[in-house]
Amino acid sequence: MSGATSYHAGLAAEDCVARDYVSRGYPVAARRWRGAGGEVDLIARDGDGLIFIEVKKARDFARAAERLSQRQMRRIYDAAAEFLGTQPRGQLTPVRFDVALVDGYGRMSLIENAFGH
Repeated sequence: MSGATSYHAGLAAEDCVARDYVSRGYPVAARRWRGAGGEVDLIARDGDGLIFIEVKKARDFARAAERLSQRQMRRIYDAAAEFLGTQPRGQLTPVRFDVALVDGYGRMSLIENAFGH
């Protein structure tokens, strides 16, 4: 897959995941939020809390899951901590980290609390 094709496939996967969260009552607060420490694909609101969502797309769920590295999780934590600094409750805001796996057919597998702190 070329870089441009991969980029657009990633955007489509993020759109699919965002629609799913919104349909379940979790409004999207930010998309592709970038801080000094890294980027978070989607940030959704869960009442007073936040859900930081990493979207991984590949031919199948196993390959998508393999694409999440320890280094990437640290970057997501760093970006999340920076985003929390913009929130009224700051670091006291309840959070969870989800991973949404999207396969080549557009099916989604959601892992809530995929990694914690």
